[in-house]
Amino acid sequence: MTTNRTVDFFDAQFRNQVEAREFALNPFEEAVLPHLSGRVLDLGCGLGNLSIAAARRGCDVLAVDASPAAVEHLARVARDERIRLTPIQADIERFEIPGSFDTIASIGLLMFFPCPDALARLAAIRRAVRHGGCAAVNVLIEGTTYMQMFDGDRYCLFAPDELDKVFGDWAIVLSRRDDFSAPGGTVKRFSTVLARKVATR
Repeated sequence: MTTNRTVDFFDAQFRNQVEAREFALNPFEEAVLPHLSGRVLDLGCGLGNLSIAAARRGCDVLAVDASPAAVEHLARVARDERIRLTPIQADIERFEIPGSFDTIASIGLLMFFPCPDALARLAAIRRAVRHGGCAAVNVLIEGTTYMQMFDGDRYCLFAPDELDKVFGDWAIVLSRRDDFSAPGGTVKRFSTVLARKVATR
């Protein structure tokens, strides 16, 4: 994503969270953390709580986000704790996944692209997961009414079962839907899928 309303929205949020020392994993990160292993890409890592937790568990993590605040925080933690965590600030819309990974996490990212771009990003994630590895993807789905964080019409609300269909040829380890109340009587509706890439013969 280029610098836009979405990036500014989250960058300000992350700066506030760092100042307040709010570093708890969200429910989606808690669900996928036990399945992260080996070389990990956290694509759209946000503040990086999942990246840090994975690196503390021994993973070698590449954490990518557009937020300067997030990358500054991650660089400081990686340096202070001497964990295998490499943060990169990048326009994820143009970011090319560098090689293959044992695990790719994309929690709360793909809905911030127009649908064709979001699906192209999802296809790139599938390609970059090694055989036997996992993808952990979380997106907003149809029925979401909280739209404050989007930049105009640059967003995609996935169909409720769309991630399950995309990973239908993989072994789905986790599939869940969650609703959360949001400001102004709105709702955030999520789909989370964790799937293992089945080795081909």
